[in-house]
Amino acid sequence: MDVRNMELRWFRTTFTESVFVYRNQREQTEEQTAEYAGRTSLVMDLLAHGKAALNIHKVRVSDNGMYNCFFKMGSFSEDASLELQVAGVGSAPQVHIQGPEEDGVRVVCRASGWFPKPQVQWRDVSGKKILAFSEAHMQDADLLFSVEATVVVREASVGNVTCSVLNPVLGQQKAMAIFIPEPFFPQASPWKAAFAVSLIVMGLLLFGAGYFLHREHSGKLQIQQTQKNLRLAKEEDRRIKEQAQKAKDELQAELGQRKAAYEAAWRKAQLYPDWRKEQFQPLSVTLDPGSAHRHISVSHGKTSLTCEQPNWFDICSVLGHEGITAGRWCWEVEITSGESGQWALGVCREDANRAGWYREMVDKGFWVVGWVRTGHFTYDKSNSVVPGEPSEACWRVGVFLDYSEGDLSFYDMTAGSHMFSFPQAPFSGTLFPYFSFKGGTVSLTICPPESGSLWHPAQFDNNCPSLKETLKSSGEGLGFGSEEGEVAPGADSPLLSRDLGAMIP
Repeated sequence: MDVRNMELRWFRTTFTESVFVYRNQREQTEEQTAEYAGRTSLVMDLLAHGKAALNIHKVRVSDNGMYNCFFKMGSFSEDASLELQVAGVGSAPQVHIQGPEEDGVRVVCRASGWFPKPQVQWRDVSGKKILAFSEAHMQDADLLFSVEATVVVREASVGNVTCSVLNPVLGQQKAMAIFIPEPFFPQASPWKAAFAVSLIVMGLLLFGAGYFLHREHSGKLQIQQTQKNLRLAKEEDRRIKEQAQKAKDELQAELGQRKAAYEAAWRKAQLYPDWRKEQFQPLSVTLDPGSAHRHISVSHGKTSLTCEQPNWFDICSVLGHEGITAGRWCWEVEITSGESGQWALGVCREDANRAGWYREMVDKGFWVVGWVRTGHFTYDKSNSVVPGEPSEACWRVGVFLDYSEGDLSFYDMTAGSHMFSFPQAPFSGTLFPYFSFKGGTVSLTICPPESGSLWHPAQFDNNCPSLKETLKSSGEGLGFGSEEGEVAPGADSPLLSRDLGAMIP
C-alpha cells in the first residue's frame, strides 16, 4: 500500500520511545527521542511501494534490540516488529612475551573495539588448543569490549603460539602468532645450591653482629625511647584538643542539617495538607465545555466529567473556566476509575498546545501528576517520566498552587500524604486547571469547598500517629534530608514555630 499519506512511527519498547515519526508527509522531529536525533532518515523513494525503510546512521551499541513499525490512516492501523543485532569487529590482537614465570614463559594477548563480547582461543604450532589460560573483559564508554588473555607456556618445544579473537555474531576472527625462542625458558643451574648455602651463612653472620651491636647500644636506646615517649605524650594532648574542636564543629554542622531536614520534613507530614489550607484560598473550579475533547462528557453543573475508552493516539483533555494569574489557590478532585483507567490533572498555560497526541511536559506548559496501573507519575525538567511510589489508586487529590512563589504540590487526601511537588520556578502567563484521560473508563468530580476533606480537616483521636512517628514511618526523620526539589516551609508557615532555633539548639 502507498504510505506517503499515512502516519508512520518507528519506536523501541514503548510507543513514546520514538525513533522516527512521519506524519503529514514530513518528519516530526519534536516527538523523536534525543538519542536518535540527527541519526535517522526514511528512504523516501520506497514509500509509494509500501516500504518504510529506515536508515540509522552512526550506529551505536545501544541501537541493539527490538524495533516496532506502526502504520495508521484514519481507523486503519497495523504494526510489525524486528530485532536489530549490532556487531563490531575490533582491532587485531597484539601478542607479546611478558616474562618468565613458574618454569615457563608468560604470553599476553590484547584486543579492543569488539562487540558483543569476543571469544579468545590459544593454539600451539600444530593447531592444538591450549586450555590453561586466563581471560578478562572490559567495556569502554561506547560499550565496546576489550579483552586481555594470558597463557603460560611451559614446554620449550612449543615454538609458535597463536592468539585468535572471534566475533560470535559475525563469525569473523583475527589472529596473531608469536615465536618463543628456547633461551626464554628458565633452566636449572648447578650453582643454585651453592648460592643458597652462601646466603644462609651470610645471614647467620649478620644476625650475630646485629645481636652484639644491640646489646652495646641498649642503654642509649632506652634514653632515646624515654625522650620519644615524652614527645608522643605532648603530641597526643595536642591531637585530643584538635579532635575536640573538630567534633564541636561537626556537631554544629550536623545540627544545622538536622534543622533544615526537620523544616523540610513538615511538608510531607500526613497533617500538612489540612494545615496548609490556612495559607490558601479555595478555588471553586468549573469546567469549560468549549475546551473539552470530543470524547469528554461534561455534566450540566460543569463540575464533573467522564471519558469512556478514549482514542489512545490522542489525549482527551479539558480546562477549567477560571484563569489564574496571581495568588494562592487550592482545589480538590475526586476520581472514579476502572481497572485500566489512566488520568492526569494539574495546571497548564493558556497557550499550551492540546491538539492530537502530545506529551504533558513542563517546557510545553504542563504541570501535571498522572495515574497508571503502577502508581502516579509526572514529567520533570528533562522531559523524562518520574514514577511515583506504587500504591493503591488515589481517589481524592488536593492541588495547591502558589503562583507568586512558583510552587505546585499534590496531596493524596484519602491517605493524607504528600504525592509530588514540582521544583519551585516562576510561572508566566495565565494558568488554567487541567484534566486529561489516556485510557480506560474514568470520571472526575471537582469537590465543592463545603464538602471536600480539604475544607473540614478530620478530627484525629489519640490513636492517630504523631508527626514524629509519621516521619519515621516514611523514612523522613530528623536524621535524613528531604528529596531533591523539596522546599522547606517559610518562616510564616503554620507548621513551624517562629522560634525554631530555640527548639533545635
